[in-house]
Amino acid sequence: MFFYLSKIFWFFIQPLNLAIFLLLAGLLAVTIGRRRLAAAGSVLAFLILALSAWTSLGAMMLNPLEERFQRPPLPEKVDGIVVLGGGFEGAINLARGGYELNSSGDRMVETAILARRFPTAKVVVSGGTGALFLDGEGDAATAPRLLTALGVAADRMILENKSRNTYENAVFTKELVTPKPGETWLLVTSAFHMPRAKALFDKAGFATVPWPVDYRTSGREGVGLFRDNPADSLQATTMAIREWIGLFAYWLSGRIDQPFPGG
Repeated sequence: MFFYLSKIFWFFIQPLNLAIFLLLAGLLAVTIGRRRLAAAGSVLAFLILALSAWTSLGAMMLNPLEERFQRPPLPEKVDGIVVLGGGFEGAINLARGGYELNSSGDRMVETAILARRFPTAKVVVSGGTGALFLDGEGDAATAPRLLTALGVAADRMILENKSRNTYENAVFTKELVTPKPGETWLLVTSAFHMPRAKALFDKAGFATVPWPVDYRTSGREGVGLFRDNPADSLQATTMAIREWIGLFAYWLSGRIDQPFPGG
């Protein structure tokens, strides 16, 4: 139930969709003669889009998340690498059978690099299909094609293909891997996603070393207009809002112990 409610809530609350719904509400208000209500909806929709696409709001919201866990020195020995899904274009790969990467593809590239540095480490890819409306291939199904092409032997891979969100990533991966005391496992995911991911793995009893990748901010953006192109700024704002909402929702539901987990 949590999965479906979270997906439906996010569909309506993400900035672009929310602005569209507000504009639609404004049009409906005009048809019934509620001009003030129509004006309010239109102004609010404009502000949402303008702040999301034309300002550095998204970067400023993402940066505290990215700075929460610093990448540590590389351990001398690594028993396993866990990479969370989200780095592939699932719908395209389902149709074409390739391994097209999206903007979070650094997760998979870094995993391949780490796998070469630690040739005896297991490589766990955790990620099924988390979309509610769109069909797509899960990352655990796509990743072997890319990782094998990059030189990672198939017998080193452990594929967790049932999870639909980060909570399930942690729970299902722990059940599949059953890590032993004293082992060192790296957790690879986007830097802005690491606080929630690390907290969920800790809660599941799976001790990991955070290895953040896929940084979206330099930390120097500051307050300003047109610091990035509008499409990227809108994407950054959308990701930041989603991640902050996710943190608080998981905290309120008892799935993590703090609203803003840290190292």
